[in-house]
Amino acid sequence: MRGGLPSKQMVNAVGGRRRAGCVRAGEELWTLDGRRTVRTTVTGVSVAKVRELVAVTTDRVTFALGVDQLLRGVTGWLPAAGAAASQVAWTPARKLCRERLKIVPGYDLGYVVGATCADGTVGRNYVSLVVNEEIFATNYATCLCAATGLDPRIERISRPSGYLGRDLPGFRVRVVSSYLADLMRQYVGGDAHHMRQRFPRVVLRDMATFEGFLDGYCDGDGHRLGWWDARVVTSANVPFLQELSTIIGARFTPKRNGRASQLCIADSWPRRGTFRPEAGPVDLTESEWVPVRSVAPVVAHGAKPYTVYAYHLDPYPTFLVNGHLVSSPS
Repeated sequence: MRGGLPSKQMVNAVGGRRRAGCVRAGEELWTLDGRRTVRTTVTGVSVAKVRELVAVTTDRVTFALGVDQLLRGVTGWLPAAGAAASQVAWTPARKLCRERLKIVPGYDLGYVVGATCADGTVGRNYVSLVVNEEIFATNYATCLCAATGLDPRIERISRPSGYLGRDLPGFRVRVVSSYLADLMRQYVGGDAHHMRQRFPRVVLRDMATFEGFLDGYCDGDGHRLGWWDARVVTSANVPFLQELSTIIGARFTPKRNGRASQLCIADSWPRRGTFRPEAGPVDLTESEWVPVRSVAPVVAHGAKPYTVYAYHLDPYPTFLVNGHLVSSPS
């Protein structure tokens, strides 16, 4: 056996990082099933002696493997010794132990995405909404709970107004969840800044989700017209409004000189027949590809060889080493 891991190499166990030589049958390890992280159980451990290892260096970290240990590449499984200049599957190891949310598609999810696109703030590990109207904050908190299972609280706050020269009362809904923050960034193309966010095509799953998005977005950046059955939204993010206008079949003429543009959303827009459902991922994509920068041989000198460990796993025959996906022996 020329695969396996040296005894001091860290693996991603469910309870935290563990040395390869300390992992026992019955323990759970993290692995990847497509785009998501899942758990797999160690059913047995094989031990062998080898005189050569390889040190694999990716964009993230350097780790040691047996020469024939398999890494997941873009086109299939690669032996570690031949993985140089390729790309391998990886997930952020420091995020493995966080709570994963069960996302429920529908009106509530659409409302949360729309309101967040309009007035929300997406931080490194939190999502918040600060608004003037209590009913808006209540609707957002209710939909957030229904769509994610989180239990957000509504806080009364005050905000300074430079125009009025005094503090104004407001309401804040804030939840600490790096999973939700990463999910919102995924929905809007990676950058949640209001001027750079893309249209979240996840809301096109069905009409209910899209209607929720329109209601949430209009509650934040829009208002209802008094002389016509329609709402108007205002934003300086022209590509965002252009894509929205195409979906609802509305005319849109952006303002020039960097001024905010407006889009009119008539209540009768569904009759135009321009809405086309799209099946897209609702859950967070937790895997990505990282390049292998180098693979260097590590040779045992003297009489003492390296001890390597290989795991037999169920139900998934793979596991993570510093976030990188490797295979157990076949």
